[in-house]
Amino acid sequence: MGLIGFSTKLSGARSGTSLGTADTRLRAVGRILLCLAIFGVAIQAWSQQTSPVTTEDKVLSGTGKDAAQNAAPSTPAQHAAGSIHGVVVGREGDVYEGANVELVQSGSDVPTQRSVASDSMGEFDFADVPSGAFELTISSNGFAPQVISGVLHPGENYEPKPVVLLPIAVKSEVRVTASEEEIAAEQLHEEEKQRVLGVIPNFYVTYVPNAPPLTSGQKFSLAWKSTVDPVTVLIGGMSAGIEQATNSFSGYGQGAQGYAKRFGANMSDNFIGTMIGSAMLPSLLKQDPRYFYKGTGTIRSRIFYAIANSVICKGDNGRWQMNYSAISGGLAAGAISNLYYPAANRSGVALSFENAAIGTAEGAVQNLVQEFIVRRFTPGIPNYGSSKP
Repeated sequence: MGLIGFSTKLSGARSGTSLGTADTRLRAVGRILLCLAIFGVAIQAWSQQTSPVTTEDKVLSGTGKDAAQNAAPSTPAQHAAGSIHGVVVGREGDVYEGANVELVQSGSDVPTQRSVASDSMGEFDFADVPSGAFELTISSNGFAPQVISGVLHPGENYEPKPVVLLPIAVKSEVRVTASEEEIAAEQLHEEEKQRVLGVIPNFYVTYVPNAPPLTSGQKFSLAWKSTVDPVTVLIGGMSAGIEQATNSFSGYGQGAQGYAKRFGANMSDNFIGTMIGSAMLPSLLKQDPRYFYKGTGTIRSRIFYAIANSVICKGDNGRWQMNYSAISGGLAAGAISNLYYPAANRSGVALSFENAAIGTAEGAVQNLVQEFIVRRFTPGIPNYGSSKP
């Protein structure tokens, strides 16, 4: 029954009575006060049902204390210790005994650091490990330390991996000492692989900045490999065929005998000129027979550099000097050729100097081709950087 209905019922019960006496008035006032009290209790109950109860209210009312007493106690599983274990192996897969395994955990209520050594089976084990974040560091002499991080849950038996592989330590700096002769031999080995279009030998050019000088033995070895290279022999045979077809050096005649003489003369010219100008004299005069590729600077500076290298060369001391080896070698080869060329085609002293001058001009053209064209068509050249004249 509602408060409004209850109040109406009381009013109806009073309708036939007199309210003049004091007792009647007091009873009426008492009923009114009782109704007001009931109304106040109802309002308070309604407000508690519709508004959230704060912790402060619970504490003030005593309910917070009761709630704390009635709260479920922490279960042992929330603080149960776990374990961490694993196996350490080396690079070849064999178990590694004696590796130091260090366990570090954060927090003030647990040991901050523990360590064990792997046993004869390579195994390590940490028991009674509190839950939380941890870090394992596995180290041993000759191996790079390995760090494994993780989080151990309550009661967990943690295995970082089926095995823990120790990688070999990598040193930050490795110094290799070698003599200039050994370095030159290695670079020469690379030069002997240089072929234009992968076919034509291009041994007498170096792309290495400040390449060390060649020894006498290396100069003779390079000259020999250049003259007996199959492509060099093939080119000599083709030149002999062209000379035969145009009847050059007619004193040799025609037929197989004439071709053989022309072929022999071409091979002799190349062999004598290379051996004298690129091996013998460079060894005696301590000069480098190779062309040092420049590759940088303006086009004009590279042109002047290439032309100048027809009459200058780098000495074994690293300084630029007159190329006496190439110039004298050309004159010597021309003079020796008078021994096997037909009498009608032999050159005199004047012609030998003229041919030497022509050879120098041809060398300048070849250097220009080396500087601007050949490298683009020579595969497999490492990027050594640029040479400086």
